[in-house]
Amino acid sequence: MKIFLACIAALLVFSIMAFFMMMGFVSGLAVPEKTKVAANSVLMLDLSQNFPEIEEKNLFAKLSNEESFDVPSLYNVIRLIRHAKSDSSIKGIYIKCNQNNNGFAASDEIRNALLDYKKSNKFIIAHADVISQGAYQVANLATRVYCHPKGGLDWRGFGVQLAFVKGTLEKLEIQPQIFYAGKFKSATEPFREKQMTDANRLQTTELLNDLYIHFLLQVSGSRKIDTARLRQLANDHIIKFAEDAVQAGLVDALKYDDEVKEEIRKILNARSLENVNYLSLGKYARAVTFRQTGKNEIAVIYAEGDIIDGKGGKKQIGSDEYRKMVRKARLDKDIKAIIFRINSGGGSSLASENIWRELTLAQKDKPVVISFGDVAASGGYYLSCNADSIFAQPNTITGSIGVFALIPNMEKFFNNKLGVTFDEVNTGGIGSLTVSRPLNETQKRYIQNFVDTVYHDFKSRVAEGRNKSLEYVDSIAQGRVWSGSRALKLGLVDRLGGLEDAIQSAARMAKVDKYQLKEFPGQRGFFEELLGEYYKETKTEVIKQEIGEEGMKVYSTYKRAKEMIGTTQARLPFDLNFH
Repeated sequence: MKIFLACIAALLVFSIMAFFMMMGFVSGLAVPEKTKVAANSVLMLDLSQNFPEIEEKNLFAKLSNEESFDVPSLYNVIRLIRHAKSDSSIKGIYIKCNQNNNGFAASDEIRNALLDYKKSNKFIIAHADVISQGAYQVANLATRVYCHPKGGLDWRGFGVQLAFVKGTLEKLEIQPQIFYAGKFKSATEPFREKQMTDANRLQTTELLNDLYIHFLLQVSGSRKIDTARLRQLANDHIIKFAEDAVQAGLVDALKYDDEVKEEIRKILNARSLENVNYLSLGKYARAVTFRQTGKNEIAVIYAEGDIIDGKGGKKQIGSDEYRKMVRKARLDKDIKAIIFRINSGGGSSLASENIWRELTLAQKDKPVVISFGDVAASGGYYLSCNADSIFAQPNTITGSIGVFALIPNMEKFFNNKLGVTFDEVNTGGIGSLTVSRPLNETQKRYIQNFVDTVYHDFKSRVAEGRNKSLEYVDSIAQGRVWSGSRALKLGLVDRLGGLEDAIQSAARMAKVDKYQLKEFPGQRGFFEELLGEYYKETKTEVIKQEIGEEGMKVYSTYKRAKEMIGTTQARLPFDLNFH
């Protein structure tokens, strides 16, 4: 018995010690080590990295064999570039510009920060094997633009392709029962058409042209080439090889990566390539203090993803969570103004209404300024329309003031494909709204009336918030999407500019000079982040192993469509995939 009890005691002590040792180890992972910026440093901007609205933590950076850091948020990228402008240790910026995984408006914000950086007379050199058009949107402003001798520059103009699944649904014997308000509200077109309607083709063509003209004007200003010539280069497919890009003046010279690095070494007068310190944005963020400080506070609330009812998850705008954030900022007397940064194509109309309500209440107490990211459309515009001021980039995609609802009739699919039948008992006269049988005429009228009512409320919110007549709002609504530049002319936004412009405007409204930003949502605790991400990634990986990559695409589409069923949606009419 003595030996047994001694073993139990030893095991207990060992377990407690192991627990605290593990806690210390894991806590050590959560605390990032401070790094230093060496002399002759060059800041590296890799455009293939997507910079989200909210910083993404790398929980296991210390366990990686390679240097691995947090992914900075888009606004952190802007602040880091601004800090580098006056940092004597940073001698220049090197842009890796093969691909650009950031949207049009986000790229504009990065580009504008780089334009300001150029005022320091430090160099910006851009290089890639093959430069994509999206990457060239940013890279064209560089002091020198280089590409691989056997690579080149993609210069074909813009295009967009939409996918339609009506034929797939017909083969599966699924009938999409769709209700919508607004002739341009084409979010349901993939389910009810096999190609674009005339209205959708018109709005997509106009939007694409707006984005393309903005792009050409930027290139023309940087490279001193007439926009007519730039169009000709694309229309006649003149840029076939790398040499063609040099002859056209779009690229300065053809160089291999080692030649570019050698040029940078000579600029810095460094003894060898090893004496040049290339610094990633993530590493630079860990080394410097780039956030402003001050007695007063301005809240910045980042909202990215689909707008949904309830709590929501990562990269979702859950109405419950965001109402709490806005309310907390409203009731905090130290916070003098609120910035709501929205990057969303919309979602649940009810969730949008709930967030709109909280922002409207906040506006009575302090200035509320909205900053649009790549997309702020439909529900994303709904919740924003009553703010004191709205900022958008010229190539932000916005508008889409319209509503729809989707309830598929899957009776034949269940019966003929799966052999499943249903029966039911109801007490109400209208009956249950279900996917297992077709809607009757009473149910169809009920849903359409509800959609029309929500659409009228949407237009009324916009008319009141933007100080326009309901008739005028109806003329520019109908679910139609607009570029930020057109939205300014139509009165849907107040000014063109990025998040930094919105923050400065809010500070002026609140009459504060020195201030610090209080950013929402706050960083989650290490264990909360760890367990949440572990569960999510494990669940996704298990599903992917079972159904494969192609199956995952179908699953993701199904999951998103399932979220739409039975709820009124204020959502962007299509997912734009530019090429």
